[in-house]
Formats: sequence, C-alpha cells, structure tokens
Amino acid sequence: MPGRDEVYSPPFALNAEIVNLVSEISALAERITITEETPAKLRLRRKNRIQTIQSSLAIEANTLSVEQVTAVLDGKRVLAPPDEIREVVNAGHAYELVPSLDPYAMGDLLKAHGAMMEGLKLDAGRFRTGQVGVMAGDAVIHMAPPAGFVWAHMEKLLAWVKETNLHPLISSSLFHYEFEYIHPFSDGNGRMGRYWQSLLLCKWKEFFAWIPVETVMKDRQHDYYRAIAESTQKGDGAIFVEFMLSAIRTTLKAYQKSDQVSDQVSDQVSALLHALGDRTLSATELMNRIGVSHRTHFRRNYLNPALAQNLIKRTIPDKPNSSKQKYRLL
Repeated sequence: MPGRDEVYSPPFALNAEIVNLVSEISALAERITITEETPAKLRLRRKNRIQTIQSSLAIEANTLSVEQVTAVLDGKRVLAPPDEIREVVNAGHAYELVPSLDPYAMGDLLKAHGAMMEGLKLDAGRFRTGQVGVMAGDAVIHMAPPAGFVWAHMEKLLAWVKETNLHPLISSSLFHYEFEYIHPFSDGNGRMGRYWQSLLLCKWKEFFAWIPVETVMKDRQHDYYRAIAESTQKGDGAIFVEFMLSAIRTTLKAYQKSDQVSDQVSDQVSALLHALGDRTLSATELMNRIGVSHRTHFRRNYLNPALAQNLIKRTIPDKPNSSKQKYRLL
C-alpha cells in the first residue's frame, strides 16, 4: 500500500471470467431461499458452522477433526493440544458475534480479533507493532507493510469497502486479499480475513453467515496461497478474486443441494453431500473430509442412505465394490 494514491482503491482489473462468476453465483444465490427455521435446517446450519470453524483453523495447522471440533463446542472433553482446543472455543465465540458486528467498523474488527485470539496472543484485539510476513508452509510469500502504516491502511480499506460500487462478491474478495496484504495483526490474519469476508457477504445475502466457504479453501489451500502470491507479484487483485469466486460457487452448489434435502435426510447424509460438493471422491476421501474413521459406520449411516435416496451415484455403477470406485452428486 505505501506509495498508492491518497484516494485509495485496491489494484484490480475486471475481466470476463470474474463477470461470468458473479453472474453464476448471483443466480445460485437467488435459488437458495431462506425458508422457515425447521429443526433440520437449523441442524444443517450448525453443522456448516462447525465445518467453517474446523476448515479455517485447519488452514492454520490446527489438527482437530470435525468430530473433535463438534465435541469441543458441545463442551465435551477432548484429548488434544490445549492451544488447539482454545482456538476452537475462541472461533465459536467469534462466530456468535456475527449478527452484532458492523463490517465497516474498526472497533468491531478489533473486537472480533480479540475474541478469536483471546488467551492465545497477548496482543489479541490490537494491531501488530512489529514486522510480519505471509507464510505458505515454511515459505514467506509476502512481507507486510511496516507496523506504523497499519492503522491508516485499515482505515482506508474499511472506508473503501463501505463506499465502493463494486458487486459485494468482488469487493469482499478484494477486501480479503488486501487484508492479507496488510496483515494487520501479529497472528490470526488468515482466519480473520476469511471471517471478515463472510461478514461482508452477509450484508448481501444473509445465508453467508452459515455456508462453509472455508471448507473449499482448505481443500484448495495451495491454490489459495498461490492466488495471494500471484496477485501481489502482478499488482492485481483479480487473480485472488477469481479464486475466491470459484470457491464460493462450489460452496453454493453444495449448500443448495444440502438445503433442498435437509428436511428429508439425516445429518450424516447432509454432511456427506456437503463434503462431496462438485467433486468426485472415493469412500476414503469422503471419510477423511467428514472426519469419520470407522468404515462400517460410514457406509451404514452416510454412504448407503445417500445412494438409496438417489442423491449420489457411483462412477463405476456396474462394479459397486471396485477398488477404483468413486462417488459424485447426481
């Protein structure tokens, strides 16, 4: 950001792919209707929230499975590193704040970071005072601006995202990219960038409060970091915007399918449908994504009911027990 015009605008060049993605996502969003709060839909939303928390923290190297995250949020005892348990508890508290937060307010941003990092960092809820970099594994892919510029940069970014005429899908993605570029906190920037984009999108469509875009981002983690690095290298946030819109499109397709059948199927089948999304996966891959380790339990409660209700299909239908068998949505 240093050296950019005083009237701030993120570096971004609109292209045909972004226009097409926004059009497709908007059409998907219109088909996702917000209906009555049935118990099945409330359970689906809670499961999606758990998927969001587990996936976002997994990107940051938290090792807890979906089942363990569920147990922690239910107040049950889990054998895991204390800091990883604390990360889950904190994320649960942070997501509970979503309805009360103003996505354009600096104070609310700091409040959310305080909730997310409480007990993990001494400077939780405060901007960093030292130099930091964006990491992809052990590699530094970006050195953030000096700490002395952080407050001014964040003021300009929040003012821009509030006033811009760009579509919310684009502006929220650009905010996410610029947030990671600034890297305003000493820790927790990745999870906060993803969290704040969802908050911004909630102002467009409320259901973004409970759809787990982070699950797709976890699955495409290498591409996520590469998009950040390439956008920084080329000075054009469009690369990252394309990545995020692709992830949102995939998530909405899976959410739409899960929401349509949520009143008719079990929580287990809903979890399988979401884990599958627009991918083609083996039983083992599905078990890993859902966080289930017992194969018989998986087949009895997840896979077989989904097949029986014609919600998914085999890639090798004439050889159901083939070692190369995979599954995809109908």
